[in-house]
Amino acid sequence: MEATKLTLKAARVNAGMTQIEAAVKIGIAVETLANYEKGKTYPNAPIIKAMEKIYKVNYDQIIFSHDDCDV
Repeated sequence: MEATKLTLKAARVNAGMTQIEAAVKIGIAVETLANYEKGKTYPNAPIIKAMEKIYKVNYDQIIFSHDDCDV
């Protein structure tokens, strides 16, 4: 069975965190996290690893795409 796919925002919300709480735990600015969630920029490997840990998801569960994407 394939794992459920989540947007970054959904992963954060499912973990019960605000953007501020998540950004502090990850060690980035809130604006940076907002840009990741909007698909304006993409996190590097160390940031993705931190997200996996605090959101309790695997990399392959996270969708890194624009909100307005038709896919």
